[in-house]
Amino acid sequence: MKKFLAGALGVVVLLGAAALYVVQARGGAPADNARPVANGQLALTAGNLYFRNLAKGPDQGKLSAVSLTEPDGPRTIEGLRCDRFATARGTSVCLRIKLGSLPPYTEMLVLGPDLAIKHKETLPGTPSRARVSPDGKIVNWTLFVSGDSYATTGFSTRSGLYDTETGQLLKSIEELPVFIDGRRYFASDVNYWGITFEADGNHFYVTLGSKGKTYLLKVDYRRYRGEAVAQNVECPSLSPDGKRIAFKQKNADGSWRLAVLELSTGQVTHPAEGRAIDDQPLWRDDNTLLYALKRGASSDIWSTPITPTGTPRLLVPDAASPAVR
Repeated sequence: MKKFLAGALGVVVLLGAAALYVVQARGGAPADNARPVANGQLALTAGNLYFRNLAKGPDQGKLSAVSLTEPDGPRTIEGLRCDRFATARGTSVCLRIKLGSLPPYTEMLVLGPDLAIKHKETLPGTPSRARVSPDGKIVNWTLFVSGDSYATTGFSTRSGLYDTETGQLLKSIEELPVFIDGRRYFASDVNYWGITFEADGNHFYVTLGSKGKTYLLKVDYRRYRGEAVAQNVECPSLSPDGKRIAFKQKNADGSWRLAVLELSTGQVTHPAEGRAIDDQPLWRDDNTLLYALKRGASSDIWSTPITPTGTPRLLVPDAASPAVR
């Protein structure tokens, strides 16, 4: 189904949201939080944490990396500017807002192992989420096409897929046949965001938002069919062992907190991190989550154990969009 912005008012809202996004994305962070920069070219290697550098200076907004074992060490900076980044098996995706475009557009870059651009698409909207399937074959993105956050009333998103082997581009999955409680679901306000892939690259989970509710869908991409398996699940992230989904769960006040869903039982637990989180969490391993936590106009990358006990840990200040190999 197709969505249209509602006349001139919708255009004004969209342009305002884009302006706000750019201000926040380029916004300054405290200069004394800047980290030393290492010499040399960034390499996609195991054991690194990749992120969007938000420290003040000429490298703000650029793709960066630190060692997972020494996250407070020097940052290696790549010349590539990304607003969202994800990587797996030698394939990476970089989403960046196309500067000077009104209404806003996003450049979706598919990168090879050397970070060279292999494919490029220009898509309407501003960057929100990005993921790569574990086999490196499928790239996913989610863009805001109206509003600037999931808390915005009447926000609209588009989530799409690109097959790196066949070159097939699916700009939006909004025509996906969906079943809720065994019945085909139809609605004019359907939005999808936050895809996370199983190891086979074919099955994935995604959030469906409609009529004030959110559902976790499990999708068979080849059959092109999705089925709801849970409610109140946003921005899912599948654990490496495929047994749990980490996600952001909406609180009564409209904010979100981290939660973990056990797929076999449906049980939901909450990690040690109790602060409001607006991010798609990332699994460092089967027991630890990474996520960005906003701080004024900037944000920091934190980690937390998935258990209710334990202590969240600041990994990288002035950073966003964490990714690991």
